[in-house]
Amino acid sequence: MTTARTVLVPAGRVVRWFENFGTRHGATSAVVSSGCLSVSAADGATAVAALPFGARYDGPADATAFAHAVDAPARWGVLLVRKGGFAVATVSGLAVAESKVGQRHVQGRTKAGGQSQQRFARRRDNQARQAYEAAADHAARILTGRLTALACGGDRSAVDAVLSDPRLVHLVDVRVEPWLPVPDPRRSVLDRAVLDAASVSVEVT
Repeated sequence: MTTARTVLVPAGRVVRWFENFGTRHGATSAVVSSGCLSVSAADGATAVAALPFGARYDGPADATAFAHAVDAPARWGVLLVRKGGFAVATVSGLAVAESKVGQRHVQGRTKAGGQSQQRFARRRDNQARQAYEAAADHAARILTGRLTALACGGDRSAVDAVLSDPRLVHLVDVRVEPWLPVPDPRRSVLDRAVLDAASVSVEVT
């Protein structure tokens, strides 16, 4: 059975990661295809590495050269939103320049039925809306000026709700992959997200 998974590898670990890939799977060969470094191993395993921030790689088919091509923009943003909170930041390289992390209480689901369930659902929706409005207010304050890229994570519908704010719709065009599947945002979660967003994304099959 063929399985695929995606791992995020910081620039400083790219060369060692591919060395370990060869150790586990046998002799490897590499090509550059569609802006990615694609490595195939003797046992049939493959690893396709993509540069962060949507950049395309067009250098030698070599892990060392690929690692040297990893670069973070001079100014980019992070937006993490879940029902339990949000984190927003502008980043210079890998350094957080300005940020805000906030928690908002949104009730969980209930097993009650009938009118009680409907009232609970309305209250929960209102709490979520207020949480997203708070996140949008801080995002509009912090994510200003020209951003090269915006890394997003958390709950997709929650991020979409925040970015639907008229003050933020221009950021949709600079959103980049990969999506960051983070827990409820805290400062430590934001710091980890910055590193993950600037890492190489490797799809291993």
